[in-house]
Amino acid sequence: VPYLFFECIVMFIFRFLDFFYLIVCPCNEQNFFIFCGLYVLLKVKLALWHHIRNRNTIPSIFAQTVARHPDKPALVYEATGETWTFSQLDQISNAVSHWALSQGWTAGDVVALFMESRPLQVALWLGLAKVGVEAALINFNLRRDSLLHCLGVSASRALVFGAELADAVSEVSSSLSESMVRFSTGDLRPDQMAALNCHPLDSILASAPRNPPPCVMSKGFNDRLFYIYTSGTTGLPKAAIVVHSRYYRIAAFGYHSFRMRPDDIIYDCLPLYHSAGNIMGVGQCLIHGITVVVKKKFSASRFWEDCIKHNCTVVQYIGEICRYLLSQPVRPSERQHRVRLAVGNGLRPSVWEAFMERFGVKQIGEFYGATECNCSIANMDGKVGACGFNSRILPNVYPIRLLKVNEETMELVRDKQGLCVPCRPGEPGLLVGRINQEDPLRRFDGYASQDATRKKIAYNVFKKNDSAYLSGDVLVMDELGYMYFRDRSGDTFRWKGENVSTTEVEGTLSSLLGQTDVAVFGVNVPGVEGKAGMAAIADSTGNFNCNSFLKEVQQALPPYARPIFLRISPCVDTTGTFKIQKTRLQREGYDPRLTTDQIYFLNSRVGRYELVTEELYNAFEKGSISL
Repeated sequence: VPYLFFECIVMFIFRFLDFFYLIVCPCNEQNFFIFCGLYVLLKVKLALWHHIRNRNTIPSIFAQTVARHPDKPALVYEATGETWTFSQLDQISNAVSHWALSQGWTAGDVVALFMESRPLQVALWLGLAKVGVEAALINFNLRRDSLLHCLGVSASRALVFGAELADAVSEVSSSLSESMVRFSTGDLRPDQMAALNCHPLDSILASAPRNPPPCVMSKGFNDRLFYIYTSGTTGLPKAAIVVHSRYYRIAAFGYHSFRMRPDDIIYDCLPLYHSAGNIMGVGQCLIHGITVVVKKKFSASRFWEDCIKHNCTVVQYIGEICRYLLSQPVRPSERQHRVRLAVGNGLRPSVWEAFMERFGVKQIGEFYGATECNCSIANMDGKVGACGFNSRILPNVYPIRLLKVNEETMELVRDKQGLCVPCRPGEPGLLVGRINQEDPLRRFDGYASQDATRKKIAYNVFKKNDSAYLSGDVLVMDELGYMYFRDRSGDTFRWKGENVSTTEVEGTLSSLLGQTDVAVFGVNVPGVEGKAGMAAIADSTGNFNCNSFLKEVQQALPPYARPIFLRISPCVDTTGTFKIQKTRLQREGYDPRLTTDQIYFLNSRVGRYELVTEELYNAFEKGSISL
């Protein structure tokens, strides 16, 4: 009774806030969006409190969704047109639960899933979660050492892989533990299955019971659901722990912040091993009953045709997807769709308005937030270029900050009391979030590796003896509280006494080149202070002209930001989630012996780019060439 009375009071407050939201706040834009954020925050916080109190989990919340929409389409597989209703998804995940129990797996055991995106992947991790078994969602682009690393760090007891990845499994098969049982899904010949020592999962699930599993899961809302791996842009991927409350929080914030509706249809072309595709996309299906169209792999040429075919109203993007779409030839279909909202992160300011204008998408739902972070933010009003908003008037309601860092080492700057120094508006700083393990909004669950977890935590940040999560990303906040992404730590470098933002330079150069892939980074040159800028540029045609490019660069960028070195490649490496991959490029630098790509340097004396030969490289290494 007290709980019901409390909920009635809260709902009355929400209704009053709804009225205030519509009638009073529009007269003051800043107060309006402060209220919007507070409204969403309170709504999600109340829901989290309710689910914790009732020891709910994602499977139990999904069961409520099934009861509301048993015959509504839940997942549509774009590759085949196959449609799963909520009841069918529930029944197939129940079959997965029975299979897991038959294997003797118990709560806390881990099973690795290695397959391209498809509805079965959702049924697998959901069915495992119903009996407390945790899935490790492996990037289907990984091979050899990286794949073995991800399987090992999660301590997986079994591996489920798609037939399309049989060759990748074959490459590491001899290195896998004999105790790791293997299952395949899809069409594999008997001789292939024998060679890989695997069992046919499809036939096993077809004969498994479809009723709910008999056991009662012992896990609660703050216990582990599955593992999602970081993209590995700066090393081997880390297995981030996703608990049930985190899954719910990310999906709920997306739903309410961007005003999604139950009758929406989401086009999810992002990989389901990633939090954007799995949680922000499929999460809307499991929690809010929205139909989700699952695309096996992103296709720029088929994007808008798919949206028209399935009547999609919401699309997802990440990384460079919007830029890839802009680089496509103009097609009639790009204006014939019903899409009103694009949700994602990593949309460059240089393509933001061009994307909306060309494709007729009315709303951009840009957000910031890594899988494991506790400092997610959202741009709820479509402020161009901003990745989120936090109130400067009520900063303690959502305790995140931008903190000053040493520009060379990226270490936090501290005052005389040993506490961190907050940034003023306009000052770039490291985004951090105060940790409170008792609060689902503030907790940090870390990674499977304790060492990796420790590296992401700082102490004595806001006050003595507190702790905070270090995002590793540099943002800047304006006077109103809008935040703008600058760089990942380590990407900004100093040249000629100035800080160079690789993200900003990449955006400028890409726009000059018609949305071409560009990776910008700093390289060490012996005898030279700071780092010289280097740009790797994708040129599949072989028609790149360095010196006409230089004329455009001189007009678009200040002298200190102009790349000293150019590397012209047929393509630029990207991760499976469409982020520019710089690790190999930074390692190889401007050494022409390490690549067949052509490398040029800006000869300031003659005002043009010149080819870097082995002889010239040796001269750089001896410090005999002035930059």
